[in-house]
Amino acid sequence: MFRLAALRVVALRSAANVRPTAARVPRVMGAVSVGRRTDMPVMATRWYSAGGALSRSDIQERIFQVLQDFDKVKQDKLSPTADFVKDLGLDSLDTVEVVMAIEEEFSVEIPDDVADNIGSVGQAIDYIVGRSDAH
Repeated sequence: MFRLAALRVVALRSAANVRPTAARVPRVMGAVSVGRRTDMPVMATRWYSAGGALSRSDIQERIFQVLQDFDKVKQDKLSPTADFVKDLGLDSLDTVEVVMAIEEEFSVEIPDDVADNIGSVGQAIDYIVGRSDAH
């Protein structure tokens, strides 16, 4: 309890020396506050964690990087239109592993029914482009 009182005094003194660019909390009419100030400044917080959407070229580059990490992928056949099985030489288990690696790369969860339909690099790119929560 003493620590809170000491911190409050320090905060009040530092607030008096610094001119904050924050809004003041209005007093509520009819409310009774005993021993507490209700007009303390509230510091505005800005969150910069939400970045912009990924561009198609960034997504394509990152998916290519994921595919290049697989030994079975034929690097010379890697293109946006490449099919996982026909062009890149992957089997069904490898395709599942590629989709899981794409999930990890973009921090998304791809439902099983959608993952079963992703059979090419272009389809993977299109799916990630459509996800606003991919980063």
